[in-house]
Amino acid sequence: MIRIFENKDTLDNELADYFVSKAQQAILDKGKFTVALTGGSSPAGLYQLLATHEYREKVDWSKVFVFWGDERWVPLDDEKSNAGAAFNDLLNHIPVPKNQIFPMWKDGVSAQEYAKEYEALLEEHLTNGEEFDLIILGMGDDGHTASLFPNQHIILEEKDKKVAAYFLAPQDMYRITLTAPLINKAKNIVFLVFGDKKSEALYQVLQGEPNSDLYPSQLIIKDAQRVTWMVDKQAAKKLKQ
Repeated sequence: MIRIFENKDTLDNELADYFVSKAQQAILDKGKFTVALTGGSSPAGLYQLLATHEYREKVDWSKVFVFWGDERWVPLDDEKSNAGAAFNDLLNHIPVPKNQIFPMWKDGVSAQEYAKEYEALLEEHLTNGEEFDLIILGMGDDGHTASLFPNQHIILEEKDKKVAAYFLAPQDMYRITLTAPLINKAKNIVFLVFGDKKSEALYQVLQGEPNSDLYPSQLIIKDAQRVTWMVDKQAAKKLKQ
């Protein structure tokens, strides 16, 4: 499903409502809500909304379990940390138990070692060992999502691991990420995409020729029942309606 919004503020409000509805339903159904957050600057508005009194009171945060879709392999206090940004904008302002928050970072181990530990965490906490209630994803103007970057075959072709870490040479750093097979098993997936710079990639991912090497977001299933693209008009300007 593709939902196009007039501007980023409207998009953020709708996404906050969507987040709350999925959290409430999961908690009603099974007593917990498992979510994987996204990073970068894109979700800042969403996280700040969820931290407001209006939204904070709508969710039983004691039953929320917070994971991440991907991370740069840097400490939480590094300005590049996805988890660090989420703590600043959201998690420090809501009553989620600290032992129910699982950043993709651990001091004293390698990214590859922690990918194995993180996979074990997922198996412990996810329903059937594989299903998130909600995964929030962004998309770069190069068509990447999570840490599934163009032409990085070591991660794009991963079939067995649920979590993987690898060295991303163009950024000169390690990344750790949920893999496409795991993401695709989530009960709900929502993409948050806005801005003119994303318009070409969004067109290619949704309506272009299949080429997941170049546009890795194509690896995520196109299932209107489970996958929602929330985009603003600028990002959607090249889409054929």
